[in-house]
Amino acid sequence: MGEEWPTREQAFELLKRYTSNEGLIKHAIAVEAVMRHFARKFGEDEEKWGVIGLVHDLDYEKFPDQHCQKSREILEAEGWPEEYIRAVVSHGWGLCSDIKPETTLEKVLYAVDELTGLIVASALVRPSKSIMDLKAKSVKKKWKDKRFAAGVDRGVIEKGAEMLEMDLGELINETITGMRQVAPELGLG
Repeated sequence: MGEEWPTREQAFELLKRYTSNEGLIKHAIAVEAVMRHFARKFGEDEEKWGVIGLVHDLDYEKFPDQHCQKSREILEAEGWPEEYIRAVVSHGWGLCSDIKPETTLEKVLYAVDELTGLIVASALVRPSKSIMDLKAKSVKKKWKDKRFAAGVDRGVIEKGAEMLEMDLGELINETITGMRQVAPELGLG
């Protein structure tokens, strides 16, 4: 295995093998884009961060009650590096995994996973239905309404921001910026 492995193509092919739900694929693409954005921001390996973001919910559609556990099995069987597998499993910390995010990559994945969902929901209620004109402050306004995007675990996002020592507004802003790179694929252009 070379340094360039696993590639984005391999990761996407694997994602499609286990995921057919369009919403879940869009979520994977959103998280990938945000991970790439943060990798650039922190001067890290953009390809690695992106690939991990892309497959983070690999097992969710087929094995929802074994979320994170099944991903480990699948990725091990595919011969993926432990560092990648650990990062994927750690995003479910406290929910479906006891692996705590330790590296910056793991903390970012943990922090932005739920947040991308809140941002998509916030964009969809705008007249433009676009992420291009969405501001962090309007996401923060929606944040307070617990009925809005009720499935989004705000506690996880807060804990993630804390781990990264980032202000919530900054985290939201950076996440929106990352998602704008793939707005057309997300249907939020």
